[in-house]
Amino acid sequence: MATAAAIWEKRFHHRKQYRTMSGGSSTRKVLPLIFLGAPGTGKGTQAVEISRRMGIPHISTGAIFRENVRQETPLGALAKKFMDKGELVSDEVVNKMVMERLAQPDCATGFLLDGYPRTVSQAEALRDVLKQKDQGAPVVVNLKVPYDVIVNRLSGRRTCPTCHRVYNLRTKPPSRDGVCNADGTELAQRSDDREEAIRERLIAYELLTAPLLDFYRRIGSLLQLDGEQPPEKITEELGGLLGEI
Repeated sequence: MATAAAIWEKRFHHRKQYRTMSGGSSTRKVLPLIFLGAPGTGKGTQAVEISRRMGIPHISTGAIFRENVRQETPLGALAKKFMDKGELVSDEVVNKMVMERLAQPDCATGFLLDGYPRTVSQAEALRDVLKQKDQGAPVVVNLKVPYDVIVNRLSGRRTCPTCHRVYNLRTKPPSRDGVCNADGTELAQRSDDREEAIRERLIAYELLTAPLLDFYRRIGSLLQLDGEQPPEKITEELGGLLGEI
């Protein structure tokens, strides 16, 4: 099986960077990035660090939802109806929210999507928009972690209700058992971090999002990395690969 580095070299090296001229000066652009992975793979942590290193916006669909709901936008109101009923927000609403964000000036030279697309239908909508914008096919990174490891990771997560610091009983425990280091508040476990809820989330991921791997594999945009490695090692590997854009 080819390594991620070999796949990168074969598929993307010939267009590792390109420039657009504006007002007589050159502006570096990077190919759009998409981070995929089941809940608990650490893709959010990696997305924050890689977007910072590359100087491109990190676009999280969760953050977009919260901002639209907070500002009571028409799209936010539509999304809230789905969320209040415990349903997934429709592809149509999600697509419109994301496309509005991608139309902002800071996305003109590149961006990193975290949590989108989640379905093949969303991926097709994004493909069409990127073609219209002439931004190139995205580079898609999938962090692979066995589901049993994910359950073990997430079921150990605890959160401070006061300051919202996050701990993990196995990998990042508080100094004193069961209470926050910062304010002494008793730590709580989110309902969706209980084992039965985690397994339900993984089933939903397998049904809806995993087919995206086949979609992006067919067009040659997929890089798969071992998500069981220490976070800093994953960041180093990603930095080496994606720094070539």
